[in-house]
Amino acid sequence: MNPTSPTQTRSLLLAAASLTSVLLLAACASPPPPTASLKLAQQAIATAEQNEAGRYAPGELAESRTELAAANTAVSDKQMVTAKQLAEESTAAAEFASAKTADAKANAVNDEMKRSTATLVQEMQRNAGAQQ
Repeated sequence: MNPTSPTQTRSLLLAAASLTSVLLLAACASPPPPTASLKLAQQAIATAEQNEAGRYAPGELAESRTELAAANTAVSDKQMVTAKQLAEESTAAAEFASAKTADAKANAVNDEMKRSTATLVQEMQRNAGAQQ
């Protein structure tokens, strides 16, 4: 056995206490703010707005904005995990609004093409009847 002096014992205890304190502080530290997720959500909302989602998917766009606001509040409250989750939900809602908008616009173009085709068919039938 190695005899230790009281000074060595105190030094070891102090080192152990210091190490324990550092580990506890590291365990309590919150993750950094989800800056990338927040920016992605903002960009997705901006894209949805440019695509006219306010006209074709107002509910989804509003939901996206609400989720982003909640994410920013969570950052202020130092709830970074929640903030990241809300930012990702905001991005998903904005992307859904963009997709719904694209679908509505495509359906409108399709409907217009059907009307134009029907008009052309009527004109062709009218011209065919006049030539007989």
